[in-house]
Amino acid sequence: MAITAQEVNKLRQMTGAGMMDCKKALTEAEGDFEKAVDILRKKGQKVSASRADRETKEGVVVTSVSDNGAKGTLLSLTCETDFVAKNEEYVAFANTLLDMAVAAGASSIEEIHALPFENITVAEKIVEMTGKIGEKIEISNYEVINAETVVPYIHSNGKLGVLVGLVNTSGADVEDAGKDVAMQIAAMNPVAVDKDGVDSSVVEREIEVGKEQARAEGKPEEMLEKIALGKLNKFYKENTLLSQVFVKDSSKTIAQYLDSVSKGLTVSAFKRISIG
Repeated sequence: MAITAQEVNKLRQMTGAGMMDCKKALTEAEGDFEKAVDILRKKGQKVSASRADRETKEGVVVTSVSDNGAKGTLLSLTCETDFVAKNEEYVAFANTLLDMAVAAGASSIEEIHALPFENITVAEKIVEMTGKIGEKIEISNYEVINAETVVPYIHSNGKLGVLVGLVNTSGADVEDAGKDVAMQIAAMNPVAVDKDGVDSSVVEREIEVGKEQARAEGKPEEMLEKIALGKLNKFYKENTLLSQVFVKDSSKTIAQYLDSVSKGLTVSAFKRISIG
């Protein structure tokens, strides 16, 4: 049957798919718009499957903080190319997913995927968007933290985001301090807030590495443990947030900087998402 340009344009407006794809879908569906939408969605599924092994090293990180400042959320939506990552519609889609996740109180990517999106699920919408865009896209990370005050930071390239949870604020304005600490986390990528937060497997590995280094330097066996523990303390200073030297003032650690802003002010948690 003959498909008019008006019908093709109507389907394009409904789905965002390309003109030729819309014409082919309408022709196959014999003018039935609902069937045509399903055909386009199936095409998206095929595109998604064919690109399943592609790496998504580009994308955008978006963040949200509750009105009372006590809950922060980070989400990264990744894709294959920087061209797509900078597309306004793509960034808007990432923010829509974030808003939906926050509104629903989602705690995982799986929960986001199951949320209703118009007349389908988020997971199905992502497949649909994959078909429309022609690239693999996925929610690659999703993080939530709660604290007295949560401060967000998105790096200028939009591919790195941080949330910092501050406690013992004593009612002080800690927004600037939180931003400073968030930028520290973005730049220095600490492994934990303090040494108590470092995974035991990491501690064991650092001790073993320290011992082997000391042994290779010809140190006596009875001294290896002590030397390794000294190296471990250095690791803590360089790789745990509160012990790190503050990049804006090398005379202070992050812990000392925060305490100078407001007595007892400290970090309870942080999350960092980086794309690529």
